[in-house]
Amino acid sequence: MVLSDHTIKEQMLAGRIRIEPCDPEDIQPSSVDLHLGDSFQVFRNSRYPYIDPSREQAGLMEPVGASVEEPFVLHPGEFVLGTTIERIVLPEDIVARLEGKSSLGRLGLLIHSTAGYVDPGWDGHLTLELSNVANLPIVLMPGMAIGQISFSQMTTPVDRPYGTPGLGSKYQGQESATPSRMFESFRK
Repeated sequence: MVLSDHTIKEQMLAGRIRIEPCDPEDIQPSSVDLHLGDSFQVFRNSRYPYIDPSREQAGLMEPVGASVEEPFVLHPGEFVLGTTIERIVLPEDIVARLEGKSSLGRLGLLIHSTAGYVDPGWDGHLTLELSNVANLPIVLMPGMAIGQISFSQMTTPVDRPYGTPGLGSKYQGQESATPSRMFESFRK
């Protein structure tokens, strides 16, 4: 079942769901608004002729910072990684779902391609997969509401939460926009 605002607040008060920082005004009827951080990862198109997920490609992406004074401009057809200001910590019996804000979606901004699922046991900032499908550039201002996270109660706690050794969790504890670590899956 999807948690209501009442239950989200109870779970946060009990320390089971942690969202740091969290303004009570960001708690919606069945989700919590999340905000855009100031770090991005952009592709360096001149570094490699193609992307090979099976191997580490150092320098494929490079970090770029933004500020309110100098926001990030996402051009049509462009894809970059961003991050949330908020750190999310989940217990072993709650799963979360990240979604975009409908007002931004109506402008052509997508905040995730496939990584909208947040496993039980997760601890860290969320990396956003930002795409502009509009035909005009979109200004991304650090601190702006960028998405929302909802929570679902699982039938039982999981046996192996995200981050369990041997599970292959690649992003536990991330603090900024983190490039793909898919190559680690090919090393087994």
